[in-house]
Amino acid sequence: MAASPQISAAQLSGIRSRLLQWYDANRRDLPWRHTRDPFAIWISESMLQQTRVETVIPYYERFLERFPDVGALAEADLEDVYGLWTGLGYYSRARNLHAAARTVMLEHGGRLPDTAEGLRGLKGIGPYTAGALSSIAFDREEPVVDGNVIRVLTRLLDWREDVGERRILDGLWTLAGRLVRGARPGDLNQALMELGALVCTPRSPSCGVCPLRRSCRVRAAGDPEALPIKQKKTRVKPARGVAAWIERKGKTLAVRRLEGGLLGGMWELPGGTIEAGENARAGLRRCLRETLDLDVGRLETVGPIEHLFSHRKLRLEVFRAHDPRGRVRRSGLAEHRWLAPRALAQLPQGGPTRKALALLGQGPEESPRKRIHARASRKAPLSP
Repeated sequence: MAASPQISAAQLSGIRSRLLQWYDANRRDLPWRHTRDPFAIWISESMLQQTRVETVIPYYERFLERFPDVGALAEADLEDVYGLWTGLGYYSRARNLHAAARTVMLEHGGRLPDTAEGLRGLKGIGPYTAGALSSIAFDREEPVVDGNVIRVLTRLLDWREDVGERRILDGLWTLAGRLVRGARPGDLNQALMELGALVCTPRSPSCGVCPLRRSCRVRAAGDPEALPIKQKKTRVKPARGVAAWIERKGKTLAVRRLEGGLLGGMWELPGGTIEAGENARAGLRRCLRETLDLDVGRLETVGPIEHLFSHRKLRLEVFRAHDPRGRVRRSGLAEHRWLAPRALAQLPQGGPTRKALALLGQGPEESPRKRIHARASRKAPLSP
């Protein structure tokens, strides 16, 4: 089969028209659809990657309240950015936004590039975000291809090939590029994604109310749920870890991961990954010696927590470690602090650490929003 099923320019024009009419009548009232500010649209598109709309809305509003423009974000401490991102996951997005904001201030005079090519030069902006931002904010005829768009297009054309293959994905980008040409490219891209989110859903699609139902080849074939064809998902692998609540003179020990990688830059309890067949207590003592050069006395079991990452299921055994001995000498960690017991909960942290602190009865007393607002008064925006 050819990389892309055949569809005429006239058919694409009809599809465009019906999509835009449907979008005008049915689009959701979302906060980022009330602005043409490229910065605000950039934040929304970054947050929406691999995250549900309902989850994003409060984070988006809090983020823009604290960082209303690219200068404010560039001037901020990365820890403050992480603090507002805590709970949203995929923390590399926050790190990349911060780095890209600084590039915009230093190399682009404080203005986001208005072309897809220029946007792709910023850290963390790939083809999807560049297409979305350039089309929505700058009316560029640039396509977007995400999971929703893949589903709509493969069903529309009854495209029965593995969308995980590079040539098929390239074909989808080419088709989306043909479809976006014309008036209102940003709305057209949003209409495609909205149709996939609300109507052309993975399970039980609402074909009877779809504006493209008369053109849809898979509806005629009668098995829309068969598409898109995807490679089997990577098997989720189990992982075992240990973490310790360590107190000395009324302070508790927190460590920060190196930037990059899973949960890069996040704060957490000392510990690490234990090896297959290794006893949890012995593994914890080994991890503390290897990463902090610390020995501890009695270990008191608090309990386990579980956390699911995209391809890994972590079981974390949590302990209280008594009588720490030695001076901290870090290895493979970015930073450590001895903090008041409740202070760790106020630092940027990943899901496993939040669950461990809840198990320990050390959850946050103050929201990240209040904490960062208190610090914001001391900040001044960076000038281009």
